[in-house]
Amino acid sequence: MLGVILIVIVVAIAGVLIVAATKPDSFRVQRSTSIKAPPDRIFPMINDLDTWRSWSPYETKDPAMKRTFGAVTRGKGAVYEWDGDRNVGQGRMEIMESAPPSRVTIKLDFLKPFEAHNTAEFTLEPQGENTNVTWAIFGPMPYVSKVMSTFFNMDTMIGKDFEVGLAGLEAAAEK
Repeated sequence: MLGVILIVIVVAIAGVLIVAATKPDSFRVQRSTSIKAPPDRIFPMINDLDTWRSWSPYETKDPAMKRTFGAVTRGKGAVYEWDGDRNVGQGRMEIMESAPPSRVTIKLDFLKPFEAHNTAEFTLEPQGENTNVTWAIFGPMPYVSKVMSTFFNMDTMIGKDFEVGLAGLEAAAEK
């Protein structure tokens, strides 16, 4: 009986590892919303990392989170570092591209609870009196992440935060 149980466990683990090996080598999660405001009103709220406190969902997950800003908080070269509880972890982001009023690209480095190096991107497209804002994150999918993704849906987990953040950005921009 113990032998059968061990065989079942080994087969289950092998199955998970095989499924993980078939997953893509990169990922992308994105959400979009239409905001009733021009791009030049929304863009500064994304391009200035200090203003993220007014709309980012990650700012409220750990009220005691430690925040450190670089000498510059807006535009290319702006840096924001955080160190928080298990809900937000520890990391750093730096604006790598700032193209007013249409795009902000951010290098996003997570240090804890696990290390990951990704890119976040915001695009703003005017559509009449509204602006279509898209928030995306993408990057490599190491094998460990592939294994984890067999149990957790990253699109659902991150996507929910992006939806909350975009709603916060909308509320702030439409004031």
